[in-house]
Amino acid sequence: MPNFLVQALPTGSLDIIGDVHGELEALQRLIQNLGYQEDGSHPDQRSLIFVGDYCDRGPNSPGVIEYLKSLINNNKAKGILGNHEINLLIDDAKDGSGWYFEQRYQSDLKNYAPFKRVKPQNRDKLQEFLSSLPIALERSDLRIVHAAWNNSSIDAIRSVKTEDFFEFFFECERKADSYAEKKGILTKYLRAKEEWKEKIEDPKTTMPLLQAYIDYDLVKNDFNPIRLLTSGTEGAASQPFFAGNRWRFSDRTPWWNSYQDDIPVVFGHYWRQLFPQPVAKMSKYSLLFKDIDPFSWHGLKKNTFCVDFSVGARWRDRRKEQAPEDSAFHLAALRWPEKIIMTDTGFTQAVR
Repeated sequence: MPNFLVQALPTGSLDIIGDVHGELEALQRLIQNLGYQEDGSHPDQRSLIFVGDYCDRGPNSPGVIEYLKSLINNNKAKGILGNHEINLLIDDAKDGSGWYFEQRYQSDLKNYAPFKRVKPQNRDKLQEFLSSLPIALERSDLRIVHAAWNNSSIDAIRSVKTEDFFEFFFECERKADSYAEKKGILTKYLRAKEEWKEKIEDPKTTMPLLQAYIDYDLVKNDFNPIRLLTSGTEGAASQPFFAGNRWRFSDRTPWWNSYQDDIPVVFGHYWRQLFPQPVAKMSKYSLLFKDIDPFSWHGLKKNTFCVDFSVGARWRDRRKEQAPEDSAFHLAALRWPEKIIMTDTGFTQAVR
């Protein structure tokens, strides 16, 4: 049977794990807390589900991916692609990916060292494994996606085989660039990118709102369903903001406020906080959840839930020699159908 970009969730009870971002030790602790053996076996025949973003920023991205690969190959888990895996697959080096991309290594040492790097002889197998993963998982009572569930985008990729991922993705990119070029958007974007390339990752720069970036970002989002499902819906930002160690000009939007289907959706991506934090200390993306209880279903029908509780920022704790138990950043799982949150530090809470 060929694999497709939208696949079926396992039957039975599930443990849905949020963005891991190279935090192998946190992942192993969480899986142990959930009652699994190291090989992914569970006495109650539960299944592990991963929502993507396995790599970047953390100390052991290769280890996380190898562990995930062993779980999936032994039919103990299912995982989907996040935007960080998409970046790796399309050779788009981003902040925190110095473990894989040579051109990011030196600049990433400042924030993320020490981190394990992929062995050259393992690169092809790592890419082969990631390119075999789907974009979404579903069954009659639940949907899993990395960033946003959008029915038209899901329908667009439903019949695409995983082995045709690159062909489909880059065809969407060509259509986006063709449209952007026809409208004059691409030329303006490339000009702005060249003009600001030395300052785009400098938080001390006084940055104007670059409309060329906004226009190009929104075109790419509109034309590529894989980008939309793994990076979320976006709109123009009211002012430039610094996030993910670069200046941004288009902002994530709360798609869940217009999700009208009855089937619940669990997703990651949005860097929310497990416990209340002062707004001044929250990341720009966490602000989407500043008025949402972290243990409540949210969205138009109160049937969506973000399970990313920002463990990807735990590198900040390591710089302060702060223990995981004292962290504001957690790796969490949503237990289904029990609707209970459990973290790598052993905290549990029912989701209302």
